[in-house]
Amino acid sequence: MPSTGSKIPSTIPDSTHLPRILCLHGGGVNAAIFKAQSRSLIRHLQHSFRLIWVDGPFFCDPHTDVIQVYGSYAPFRRWLRWLPEHPEIDAETCIDEIGYAIRTAMENDDRDGGQGEWVGLMGFSQGAKLSASLLLEQQARESKAVREGKTKWDVGPIGIPGLNWRFGVLLAGRAPMSNLNPSLLKSQALVSAADLSEGFQFVKEVDDEAILRQPTIHVHGMADAGLHLHRRLYKEYCEQGSTRLVEWEGAHRIPIKSDTVERVVGAIYDIAEQNEIEVSWTVNRRPSWTSATP
Repeated sequence: MPSTGSKIPSTIPDSTHLPRILCLHGGGVNAAIFKAQSRSLIRHLQHSFRLIWVDGPFFCDPHTDVIQVYGSYAPFRRWLRWLPEHPEIDAETCIDEIGYAIRTAMENDDRDGGQGEWVGLMGFSQGAKLSASLLLEQQARESKAVREGKTKWDVGPIGIPGLNWRFGVLLAGRAPMSNLNPSLLKSQALVSAADLSEGFQFVKEVDDEAILRQPTIHVHGMADAGLHLHRRLYKEYCEQGSTRLVEWEGAHRIPIKSDTVERVVGAIYDIAEQNEIEVSWTVNRRPSWTSATP
């Protein structure tokens, strides 16, 4: 697809008051690597959002895909277990460690001057799975509050009152989602935070409790070996009409070419505006931003 055309301003704005997006890396990398890999997205998004890059709580070996370029970026980290050699951990401790890592990064950014509202989650691979899981956990608490006639919902695993994530950007995100609130979420379509998600025995039909209704953007590489799992997250775990889909001819990595990047950021701007978040468009608008790709 040809480039839609970009109009990136030459001056980078002060991000102090910009709405904030939390950025969650994949397994076997770290925040610095995710930021470096996302450079083409950053060139656009930094004009509308303050991007905060978070390190996962658990150390692990580097992912084989990053050793050649980012081998000197140790230590490498993960959020969840996906290999048998990763040390076993109980679900409650895993959830607490994830929440602590994210809360610490958010509080550090407050101290660094960030004042904008926390509005979105952007993750790659395991970070995308975690982003979707955080949105689902928030959705469950919100639904509980509605059932109980409350106007505010309980504090979630991050431990910061009043958080309201408006959307998620899921770059190569796999099903299933992780259960980040087992006392509230009972669906068998979710994997425990203590368990390996690789080799998960999927249920025949995802029940309503495990279906994400929050707005999400799904970015799928057509040459990605995990594409079938990305499509399951998109088609089976997300409510139809709440999603945007960007497909591109790439493998398991973050897009850097302008045509794909512009489609991704255009979808982000569109979904942000639909959620009453003001953005500065750095790509030309077009009608297809406003509907999901089939």
